Amino acid sequence: MLAELEMFVALANEAHFGRAAERCGVTQPSLSAAIKRLEDQLGVRLVERGSRYRGLTPEGRRAIDWAHRIVADARALRDDMRSAREGIAGHLRLAVIPTALAMTERLTRPLLARSPGLTVEIRSSTAAEAAQRLDGLDADAAITYLGAPSGRRVEIPLYAERYYLLSRGAGTEDGPIPWEEVAARPLCLLTEDMQNRRILDALMLGAGAGRAPRLTSNSVIALIAHVRSGGWETVLPEATAALFAGDPSLVSRPVAQEGAAPVVGLVATLREPQVPALAALLDAARAGT
Repeated sequence: MLAELEMFVALANEAHFGRAAERCGVTQPSLSAAIKRLEDQLGVRLVERGSRYRGLTPEGRRAIDWAHRIVADARALRDDMRSAREGIAGHLRLAVIPTALAMTERLTRPLLARSPGLTVEIRSSTAAEAAQRLDGLDADAAITYLGAPSGRRVEIPLYAERYYLLSRGAGTEDGPIPWEEVAARPLCLLTEDMQNRRILDALMLGAGAGRAPRLTSNSVIALIAHVRSGGWETVLPEATAALFAGDPSLVSRPVAQEGAAPVVGLVATLREPQVPALAALLDAARAGT
C-alpha cells in the first residue's frame, strides 16, 4: 500500500493528476490506477471523480492525515537505516521565506561539510507555502516567521528581523531613519502574499504614513535591480541587505526599531526519533552555527 499512499499524498499536494504523476515519475494512467487500487483496498472513494481533479471526498480528507503519517514514517525509516550504514545521509528539503534565504548557509554549510552523504534542497516559499509544504511532506523543515507555539512543531528561534533602507548613492548615511520617512520614499517592495510585506505595511501604518508602493515583486533580486537603476528604494532585513553591502552604488541605512522585532526560526514537524539529518540541522540551529 505504501506506493499508493505516496501517490495519494502527491495528488493531494499538487491538486492535479498530471503534475502529481510527474512528481512520482509515473504516467497519469498509472497514478489514476494506483489511486483506484488504494480506494479498493480501503473500501471508500478518496477522490472526487471528473474530467479533472476536483478535490478529496470527506473520506479522502480523513485518509490524507493517515497517509501523511505513514509516508513520513516510511521515509524516516529509510533515511534512518541509510544513516546507520553511512553516517548522516539522505536528502534534506528546506522551505525558506525569501528574506531568510541569505542566512541559510549558516546552517547548511557546516552540516554539509560534516556529512558528505547528505544533499540539501532549498526552495523559496512564502510563509503560508512553507507551512503547507511541511504539512504535505514536501519539506522536512522550514525557515520562516515564528508565531504562536504549536505542540505539533519544533520551533527554534534564529534571529530577530531588523530592517535597512537601500537606496542608490555613495557612502553611508548616519543614524536610523524613521518609518514615516521610509513610507514617503519611492519604494519597491515584496508582493502582498509575502509576510515580510505585511509586516512592513503594518509598521508604516503604525507610524501614520502607510501607502502602497508602485512596484512590487516576489523576487529580492528584481527589487535590487530597480534600486540600482536609480529612482527606487527598498527595505530589506539585515541579513539580506548585508549581501549587497559591498556594492558601491548602494547606500544602506538602518530603519528605526519600533516595538518587538519579528522572529525568524527553524521549524520542523515534531516526531521522535527525528531523522538523523534533520536532527543534526536542529542541533546546528540550537547551537547557533
